[in-house]
Formats: sequence, C-alpha cells, structure tokens
Amino acid sequence: MHDTSPAAAQPSFRPGYHFTPSRNWINDPNGLVCFDGEYHLFYQYNPDGDVWGNIGWGHAVSTDLLHWEELPVALHADEDTLVFSGSVVVDAANTGGFAAPGETALVALFTAARRSGGLQNQHLAYSVDRGRTWTRYRANPVLDLGLAEFRDPKVQWYAPGGYWLMAVALPERHQVSFHASDDLKAWRHLSDFGPAGAVDGIWECPDLIPMPWRGGTAWVLKVDVFAGHVSGSTGGQYFVGDFDGVRFMPYPGQAPRWSDYGADFYAALSWNGLPETASPVWIGWMNNHRYAAQTPSHPWRGAMSLPRRLALREDAHGLRLVQQVPPQLAGRRTGHRHDSGLVADGQSRRWGLGGTAMQWEIHARFALRGARETGLRLGYGSDGTLGETLVGIDAQAGTAFIDRSRSGLMTDHPDFRGRRSAPVAPGPEVALRILVDSCSVEVFVNDGEAVMTELVFPAAPAGTLTLYAAGGAVDLLSLDLWQIA
Repeated sequence: MHDTSPAAAQPSFRPGYHFTPSRNWINDPNGLVCFDGEYHLFYQYNPDGDVWGNIGWGHAVSTDLLHWEELPVALHADEDTLVFSGSVVVDAANTGGFAAPGETALVALFTAARRSGGLQNQHLAYSVDRGRTWTRYRANPVLDLGLAEFRDPKVQWYAPGGYWLMAVALPERHQVSFHASDDLKAWRHLSDFGPAGAVDGIWECPDLIPMPWRGGTAWVLKVDVFAGHVSGSTGGQYFVGDFDGVRFMPYPGQAPRWSDYGADFYAALSWNGLPETASPVWIGWMNNHRYAAQTPSHPWRGAMSLPRRLALREDAHGLRLVQQVPPQLAGRRTGHRHDSGLVADGQSRRWGLGGTAMQWEIHARFALRGARETGLRLGYGSDGTLGETLVGIDAQAGTAFIDRSRSGLMTDHPDFRGRRSAPVAPGPEVALRILVDSCSVEVFVNDGEAVMTELVFPAAPAGTLTLYAAGGAVDLLSLDLWQIA
C-alpha cells in the first residue's frame, strides 16, 4: 500500500555523512569510548517513537568516526526509571571487579531518573563483551544526593591521583560537582564549581577535558546551558583553567567562551579511551530542544554533529578551543572545483551545483577590499530560487554569520529563524569551511577558531552557490568545492 501521509510526502532530510538512527528520536551523545579498535557512540534514544520519551541508550560503533553501524539498544528504560546521560570507561585494571580473568569490563555510569518522585541519582552497568550486552550493578545507585536535579556524569581516569574522577551537573544550582572513586562503586565528594558565566538556564551535560598546552596540561570544563546562550537559545559554554585533583579553577582573566555559536550543537561529549598522544575528540547533538520535536525529518528525528578534534590556541582574550573535523572526511570528496577572483561592490559570482546533490564541502578564503559584507549564498532548487542559506562576513561588526531565515521549512519558528554570528579575529584574510549535509550546515571559521552549527530543511537540494559583496570589493583568494559521497 502506498503511504500518502504528510510525513511520507516530505523528504526525509536524512544526512549522508552525519550519524542518524534508522528511526525514532535521539538526543544527547552518551558513553563515548574507544575500545578494541571501535569508537562507541551511545545516545539518548526513544525506541518507541520520534519524540522524546521512554529514554534509554541507543548504540552505534565505527572504526573511522564517519561510517557508523547501529547496534541494538544498550540500556533500556524500565518501569521505574529512565536512563539519562552518562559516560563509559574502560576498566583495564578491573578496579570494579566486574571482569573475569581474560576479560576487560566497559563500565557505564549514568543518571537514573525516576518516573515518579522526580529523584535523579547515578547508576552503574557493565559489559564484558565489547559493549554488546550490559548488566546493571546489583547495588545501584552508586551516588545519590536525594536531589530531583542531579545528572549527566562524565567519568575518566585521573592518573596523577590514581582514581576515577566524575564531573556531574547540579542543574538548578548552576554547578558542576566533582567526585572521586577507587572502584567506580563508592564515590567521595571533592568540590563544586559554579555558578559562573551564563546562568540564565539550568546547567547540564558537563565534560572536563585535559588538553596539552605548552608542555603541560590545561583543563577545559564544558557545560551546557538551557537558556542564555549566545545564539539566543541553548548551547555550551566552556572555561579554561587548572584542575589540581580536587578543584577546577579558571585561569585569571580567562572569561568563559562558547562551544559553538549556532543554535544546533548541544551536549557535546569527548571520547574516553583515546591514545594519550591523540587529540581529544568530541561530538554533539545537532538539534535544539526548543524545536527538536517539530523538525520535519522522517522516520528518524535527531542527528549528531561531525566529530571534532580539539586543540587550544591563544588569542587576545586568552585560550580558546579550536575545532576541526576528522581528516578522513577528505577521503569522501569527489568532483573538485577551484576558482578565485575579484568581486566588485554590488556584484556577484555564481557557480552551478546541479540541484540534485545534498552533500557539499566548501572552502573559501577572502581578502576584504573595503567590503562591508561579503558572503556565500547557497540557493536551493535548480536555479537557486526556492530558498537560501547565507554564510558570510560582516566586516563592520567583526563577525562571521549564518542566516537561515529563508532556508525552507521551520523558518516560521521564532527560535529557528534569524542570523547567528561568531567573532572573527582581526586580520587581512578570513577563511570559511562550510559543510552541508542535507539538513545541516556547519561553518568552521579560520581553521576552527569559531564554529556555527545550524539545521536547515530546504524545499530542494542546492542548485547554486553565489558570492556577493556589499559596501566594497572582496578578493576571493580561493574557492574549493567538492561533493561528499
């Protein structure tokens, strides 16, 4: 029988190189761990529908962070509790005692949220078969403060102290609470950080990331805010400082900064278990709770961002995160085109995209020759007249921007439409790397010094790419364009 429902009549908008589940709702990434040659991606998942509810942990694995195999649900909600966010560690030394000789246990610490009574506490489960099946610890909970808002534990091994370290959110207090354990089962309180930075909305989904810096270690503490983000909605803020084994302390004069300047990057989490010499890598939920249940994808709802390698870079305001996509993405490029040239004030330059492909990578490098604004207009439909997404530079404001106000569906939602901006460091040139994947646009400014992530739901694939200049000329030093297979 032919399905003529409204949902079936719409395009699915399914990305080609971002992770989505085969069907149903997902949100926060959870339990990111690398073990035995596999990257594990767990995530908040509703097995019963495409809206939030009955939340457990979905599961996928990859060997390259780009091609994902979806596995059966790892942790199901039960009649008493939902399975909220958390993390997974490799207990190589068997500190928890869950592995038999010859086995290695993966241990999950997650928030159990009671369906009635509102309490949230931290539970443990373990796997001895590479994460394929999980056993819940018989003495759960392992950490209970008797609070209704207490969630999202990120656990890692703290080598200088020789113990497991947990960062967990106290959402209504705008705090991240630190706890230590020798065996992952009994936890002792160390300290609390906050309130600080953005406190208009609750705090959740913390991550504490050790980063190499000048021969030592700087620590990045990220926490997501449900309101007060620079995008006007939800998103992540981070602090850079020192962790002494008990307390996190931001560096003097180091103000908090934003993880992403777009509206659709939330709950980012870094992978445990990477080699010590590897750069940290995180991934975020590419959606927004303000409108996530209304996005017109089918039969799935929710996607992950591209994984991003993290590094620190110093600027006039202190240390900032630099985010870059995995280099293996270059292996999926096809059909390279290159161009350059001067575009005068009020003029434009246009390239045809064919109107059929949904996945693109665009590298553009500009030198502003007096232009007040310059940008790239991604036009939808074969002639580019069925909507547009703008990505550009506002020279007067000193910002890069993305504007999806005319991008297609969802633009009537007040939290969806509009222009978002990210600061651009002063300099003679600006570089933009733009990754387009069916329903998403990720913009990396100046080698990842700032990132903007936004969903779009166009009426048709991109048909044109147009460079424009206003208020003066712009010199397009280079434009490189690929389809992503």
